[in-house]
Amino acid sequence: MIKASDFGSKFIWGVATAAAQIEGTASQYGKGPSIWDTFTAKNGKIKKNHKLDPACDFYHRYAEDVALVKLLGFTVFRFSIAWSRILPNGRGEVNQEGIRFYHNLIDECLSNGITPYITLYHWDLPQALEDEGGWTSFSINAAFNAFVSICAMEYGDKVKNWIVLNEPFGYTSLGYMLGVHAPGKTGLSNFFPAVLHTALAQAEGGKILRAEISKANIGTTFSCSEIIPYTQSDSDLLAAKRVDTLMNRLFIEPTQGMGFPTANWDVLEKFQIEYGTWRLQERMKFDFDFIGLQNYFPLVVKYNAFIPVIQAWEVKAKSRKKPHTAMGWEINADSFYNIIKQFAAYPNVKNIMITENGAAYHDKISNGNVVDAERIAYFELYLQALLKAKKEGINITGYMAWTLMDNFEWAEGFNARFGLVHTDFHTLKRTIKYSGYWWQEFLKV
Repeated sequence: MIKASDFGSKFIWGVATAAAQIEGTASQYGKGPSIWDTFTAKNGKIKKNHKLDPACDFYHRYAEDVALVKLLGFTVFRFSIAWSRILPNGRGEVNQEGIRFYHNLIDECLSNGITPYITLYHWDLPQALEDEGGWTSFSINAAFNAFVSICAMEYGDKVKNWIVLNEPFGYTSLGYMLGVHAPGKTGLSNFFPAVLHTALAQAEGGKILRAEISKANIGTTFSCSEIIPYTQSDSDLLAAKRVDTLMNRLFIEPTQGMGFPTANWDVLEKFQIEYGTWRLQERMKFDFDFIGLQNYFPLVVKYNAFIPVIQAWEVKAKSRKKPHTAMGWEINADSFYNIIKQFAAYPNVKNIMITENGAAYHDKISNGNVVDAERIAYFELYLQALLKAKKEGINITGYMAWTLMDNFEWAEGFNARFGLVHTDFHTLKRTIKYSGYWWQEFLKV
């Protein structure tokens, strides 16, 4: 049986959250609207038309929830700062109530022996900045840099562990190309400038933290999936290569000083030429102390000439009769191991942390209990794969489970339950699931 001590005494165990998904109080205490507040207010954007507020009301119940982190045995709590809670208009006047809230949260963590890891951008762009073009506008970088500077100066004496961006491919592709996430924009004409400005923000945010905070431990996170061709045909292999370029290479390679991975794909070559990205290669480079990987599933892809640009489509786990979660995501711990090795192969990646990993199931309370044996089995499988990679010499220093409690899961609303703690979204009562108690026991050993 795998146990926490197998990973070594210095290995970091944490649980991850995001402000927009848990805080609530979207229009209170001086907070300005974010793109997710606007997006969720529109009918048809979120499953069952769920609305963002009050989410889990973490704003009022943070002490209770930090106590849960401690009770479950974790020593790290990853949370994000809502940009529009600090700067209601995205720039300019600072909201002191927002500043005070995160000071209180940080202090609560520290007084409970919990190390805070702060994510600066977890998808909730101030709506005022989106009105100017959001991540497609060149002005976004100055606004982001100012936000980073404020956070560093306010909290840098207490917090040494920082994550610049959460899943840049996630929010640029889903929000600025496919339109299924906030702000709901579509097309390459929105996607490509959002990618460029995000890559710049990723590096420049890191540089500001390095300059402002002594002994800072600075990372950024990437969503990642092993991309598996459906067959070994030339067309499927090419489709898989294109998907891998977008999902796994697009944002890490600029941090390595390699620029965007444009070779052998005319669409990305045109992007480089049109935006002159080669001139910005040095600005996009930053030597992160750690890289956060966020993996949930592999993707099996097949060539499809009718899909524009990428000419590939996913062959779902269910249709391949593979085990999968309630989200339809394939359960494949070998793939988790493979993607860790893929990212570890970059010469300048010196430290990997798993900053998100978890599974959604149709959890229900029965007689006061939430028996989620499938989630426990998932964690056991994935942690075994993680230990295998670590024992082979990859410098993996931490793991953060997604997520502390059931919350607002973006376009899925409150329908997808990933939490170790069950949230009743009518009463907001928290109930520790069996998986939460499993972690409690696991972390004692």
